[in-house]
Formats: sequence, C-alpha cells, structure tokens
Amino acid sequence: QVQLVESGGGSVQAGGSLRLSCVGIGHTTRSDCMAWFRQAPGKEREGVAGIYTGSSHTVYSDSVKGRFAISQDNAKTTLYLQMNDLKPEDTAMYYCSASKRYCRNGYPEGDNYWGQGTQVTVSS
Repeated sequence: QVQLVESGGGSVQAGGSLRLSCVGIGHTTRSDCMAWFRQAPGKEREGVAGIYTGSSHTVYSDSVKGRFAISQDNAKTTLYLQMNDLKPEDTAMYYCSASKRYCRNGYPEGDNYWGQGTQVTVSS
C-alpha cells in the first residue's frame, strides 16, 4: 500500500515563494514518474510539473515554466515543488501523484496514487 503525504502549502503574497513536499510511504520507488497537479475552485485538475524518477527528466506546464521546479531526493521517496514568483492564479489545491503503471508525457496516467492535497493561496 502506498501513501503520499503533502505539506508546505500556505498563504503568500504575489511574488513570494513556497516549497511543497510529498513524502511517499510504501513502494513509491517503483513509480516510473511522479508529478504535481493542482485544482482551483470551479476548474479542472491540471498537471503542473512531472518527473521521470529514473532519469530525473522533468516537464512543466507553460503556466509555471521558469517559476516552478520539481525535484526528488536521492532515495526517491520525497518529491518537491519549489514555487517562485507566485501569482494569484496559482491559487489552488496542490496534489502529489505517483504512477502505478503508466506515464504519459511525464505525468502519471490511469489509476494513480494520490495524496490528500495541500492548499496554496496567493494574494495580490
């Protein structure tokens, strides 16, 4: 059984920074890719940043490219998202996800593992 536990969310002003963490409990080292997703009220969930755990190749959505950085620790049990130059439109619940079987363009696809989420609120 795999559990993903996110932390690091909070409230910041525009231009500020936050660092999200996602600790994987269980066999997350078997996941080929992990990613951060977000969902704002009334909007669909979107992929923000993904990483292939073997090669550490990363992918980003256009909306966060150049401002966010995804990374993993050497043990590949903790996933991070460094968020800089935050904007009000970054306000959302952020979720960590790990692949069970499939990855597509750097993001877990199908029946993935999910964390409970951590709220990020950016005020102008």
